[in-house]
Amino acid sequence: MINSWVNSAEILGSDLPLELSGTGNRRALLMDALREAVRSGRLAPGTRLPPYRSLAADLGLARNTVADAYAELVAEGWLAARQGSGTRVAERAVPVTPVHRPRTPERAARPVHDLVQGQPDPSVFPRTAWLASARRALAAAPDDAFGPGDPHGRPELRRALAGYLARVRGVRAAPERIVLCSGAAHGLRLLAEVVGGPWAAEEYGLPFHRALLASHGVGTRPLGVDADGARVDGLTRRDRAVLLTPAHQFPTGGPLHPARRAAVVDWARATGGLVVEDDYDGEFRYDRQPVGAVQGLDPEHVVLMGSVSKSLSPTLRIGWMVLPQRLVGPVVTAKGEREQFSSATEQLTLADFVESGAYDRQVRRMRQRHRRRRDQLVAALERRAPHIRVTGIAAGLHAVLELPPGTERSAVRAAAWQGLAVEGLADYLHPGAGQAEPAEDFRDGLVVGYATPAESAYPEALEALCRALPPE
Repeated sequence: MINSWVNSAEILGSDLPLELSGTGNRRALLMDALREAVRSGRLAPGTRLPPYRSLAADLGLARNTVADAYAELVAEGWLAARQGSGTRVAERAVPVTPVHRPRTPERAARPVHDLVQGQPDPSVFPRTAWLASARRALAAAPDDAFGPGDPHGRPELRRALAGYLARVRGVRAAPERIVLCSGAAHGLRLLAEVVGGPWAAEEYGLPFHRALLASHGVGTRPLGVDADGARVDGLTRRDRAVLLTPAHQFPTGGPLHPARRAAVVDWARATGGLVVEDDYDGEFRYDRQPVGAVQGLDPEHVVLMGSVSKSLSPTLRIGWMVLPQRLVGPVVTAKGEREQFSSATEQLTLADFVESGAYDRQVRRMRQRHRRRRDQLVAALERRAPHIRVTGIAAGLHAVLELPPGTERSAVRAAAWQGLAVEGLADYLHPGAGQAEPAEDFRDGLVVGYATPAESAYPEALEALCRALPPE
């Protein structure tokens, strides 16, 4: 650590204590010290700083180091430089005062890097192709598209989805079986109202979904999860429905085993229960053959839910439910006489986007991008933390890093101190799972989303992640 006192009558008419704390890049240390002096008020607005040659001599630094630090702080707005008047602290309408916020171990500062699962990088939204679809859709839209909405959703989009889902996900449905909604959450609300409870749910899943069901009077009980997906042999006749993520179990990864897919359909047929299939990222697979939707095994006992939040953007509030015939009327009734959630013009645009082939192109583009991101994550871990096992990487937008027992919370805290937002696997565990032993394969871990960061920021985010991981 370097502690220096700058003898500078030019600055404040007295000695100014300027502390360069730490090791490493001297320019960065000097910039941090000057910023802190301005924040604290020790350097008031308008204060003249010593020439960079003098300060370099006092601190024992190279002249170029001080000159570069001054130039960067001028560019950032901390300092101002004018020919003939030297370098001064920039004037501000309101004096800078330090802001003191409590620092907690869980979140030391605002995250610099975001590896929380669930969102694509917003910069890759296909603006040009979407705009072209919007123009075509509006030009061809019938007059009734601008009147009161139909709770089924626009027929153009339901037809487009019926064809797309049949081709890509093996779904068996006519457009009349599809009801549009504003996303999975909206769909769950409607099903909770129509079906009632109780439901079974995978012991690892979105807490938001469980809370949403509970707010509508539908309790959930956990089903164990292992490497083959949900343990559906735990279903009973008392369960009215079961919420599953068969294509890629969320968040642990891996598809539901074929024998279990058949078993859950047999349960639904035998008990009159309902399988609610959340197809949240079924289009994104990398190292395996496509896995068709469970809905294709029995359309009368399975609801398939999907949306464009992962493939396009969560701001497009468009989702869909492919329903058994007996539920179409009750769900539409529960939704209301008029569509209140999804814009008809956005539905028409998406219909054109799908039918023109632009949606397929976007999915292929994102699949390649996510595969590259996934490979970068795996390579970084092999290089920096070879003792950490990565799972759930054959599909989806996230991976699970298995950690040594008892290290998950400390790893989350270490990530926060690295400026990294990432979640622990325990955050997704059903609160009722404590009544039974949690799945052996997924005791401690981090859920790492690799889709969100910008391309330029991703390598640094991976470095921060590796620094936060527990040692071997």
